[in-house]
Amino acid sequence: MNLIELLKKIKRKILAQMFNLNYRPYTHTTVIFESFGGRQISDSPLAIYKELKKTHPEYRLIWVVNKGLATQAEKNGYDYVIRGSFKWVRTIEKAQVWVENARLPQWVRKPDHIKLIQTWHGTPLKKLGLDIKNVVMPGTNTERYHQNFVREANRWDVLISPNTYSTNIFRQAFGYQNKIVEIGYPRNDKLANPTKEEIKLLKQKLGIPLDKKVIMYAPTYRDNQFFQKGKYSFELPFSLKEFQERFGSNAVLLLRMHYLIANSMDISGFEDFAYDVSSYADISELYLVSDLLITDYSSVFFDYAYLKRPILFYPYDYEIYKDELRGFYLDYQKDLPGKIAYNSVDLYDEIENELKENDISNNQQFEMFYKRFCGLNAGNASKRIVEEIERNL
Repeated sequence: MNLIELLKKIKRKILAQMFNLNYRPYTHTTVIFESFGGRQISDSPLAIYKELKKTHPEYRLIWVVNKGLATQAEKNGYDYVIRGSFKWVRTIEKAQVWVENARLPQWVRKPDHIKLIQTWHGTPLKKLGLDIKNVVMPGTNTERYHQNFVREANRWDVLISPNTYSTNIFRQAFGYQNKIVEIGYPRNDKLANPTKEEIKLLKQKLGIPLDKKVIMYAPTYRDNQFFQKGKYSFELPFSLKEFQERFGSNAVLLLRMHYLIANSMDISGFEDFAYDVSSYADISELYLVSDLLITDYSSVFFDYAYLKRPILFYPYDYEIYKDELRGFYLDYQKDLPGKIAYNSVDLYDEIENELKENDISNNQQFEMFYKRFCGLNAGNASKRIVEEIERNL
């Protein structure tokens, strides 16, 4: 162990001890927001933040961010604390509400006076928690992973669910005993009634040509492809050069990597065609500008389906993922709302077909999927969870 690693270990022990102090809550109502472990200012916590900012300007709203996000937080006028700092411990321990979208470290203590709103971050396709029979993630084993997951889940006071299907899985996979509110994800509110003008303005904001189709590729990470605990690697399973040669004349490509993927995409030489939007705060805005979504096992397609636009699935490592890693809750080959391509040749052909014919209004399989998973498309989840927060204060 080198000196830097030793100092980090010592600091974490001190932080863990600080969590055991008895802090008095702030007299001024304070709500803490954290997205993907401080890696982003995004997702449902951001939607809830905006709603609270509008309806309760008297509340103090504070973001927990990693050090690298401090500049972004300051630029956007957010009140924030740096995750892993001594101020972070004092601040979150004295708040009244935490809004999270991912699990917290076990050594972070949640006092009794705090209500934790867990938004989670997707409708599950791949197995979660107790349903993962063989855990291959670094730094843990199957038994310990299961125990930690259940222990962490039952620190949540309220869990948001997007549909009945997810509610049932959350109860089972998380071993979760507390309150679930089945209201849809706040991050999807803006997908309910988008306008053409709104989409045009978003494209201009992103620097995307208005005269080209937009393809978004949003894969998930692989449990067995990692640098170290919590940091995963990923290589594009197709050639950017071939992709551009085939579609570059009338389309652009958005690359949206999972938040756990540590390595950034190398798009040098393709900047006018490919855009790395992995760190873009609001994925819903990326959905709105996209004409076609390509994914593999990520839950993004459940949200994108709200827009009733084409979805392609590219599970190039399907047999390995299905049998050796996670496994699925749905029948991957029968229940999905789009076509499946298992290699890049078929992928390119399917993309060409979808870009020519993107009307899926008469697709019976898609309509069945939509009714099952996207029925709570009222656009008011942020408002409803703010009402829940009000009841908990």
